Amino acid sequence: MRVLLVDDHTIVREGLRALLAEAPDVEVVGEAADGAEALRKARELRPDVVVMDLLMPGMNGLEATRGIRQELREVEVLVLTMYESDQHFFEVLQAGASGYLLKGASAADLLAALRAVHAGDVFIYPSMAKKLLSDFLTRAGAGEEGERYARLTAREREVLTLVAEGYTAQEIAERLTLSPSTVQTHKTHAMRKLHITTRAQLIRYALRHGLIEREG
Repeated sequence: MRVLLVDDHTIVREGLRALLAEAPDVEVVGEAADGAEALRKARELRPDVVVMDLLMPGMNGLEATRGIRQELREVEVLVLTMYESDQHFFEVLQAGASGYLLKGASAADLLAALRAVHAGDVFIYPSMAKKLLSDFLTRAGAGEEGERYARLTAREREVLTLVAEGYTAQEIAERLTLSPSTVQTHKTHAMRKLHITTRAQLIRYALRHGLIEREG
């Protein structure tokens, strides 16, 4: 995949470039030091994924993300930031980013995030994924989607929460003392009742129906 790195710190960009050079399926095609440059480079280079910092001089990463997603729909954005606040998290999702990764994450997490968003999925850092699903289910239960949410059994809600947190079917089975096939059945039933099939659709569905709002 072709990647554009955006961060106002040269040392961060150099570090990311060196790290990604070790991945055979990743090519860094350019760098930018602020949001305006990121938008220009994205237009010029048409990367598959933009790795975007948030706090930068001039046009910030949030504005650049919104601009890229509105103008270049085929270009995915993975936000890489130090911020773990609700405000930044939900603003980033609403701006159209497909991934949210904290700078304290590992190199393996970064590569997993890049590959996920490049494949059309959504990557949310585990601690933020739990926050997202909690917000979604709370709003779903209280709003116009309450009827669908009410159809979920307690076990289905439990399984869905663990899925959103990033646990595999085997790990969920061990935590809940169930078989992996039973876990998969609960997951399938829960997603079907909410009229969604993937975690990416869960996130986009929640945003589209106003079930997720920026906090703060």
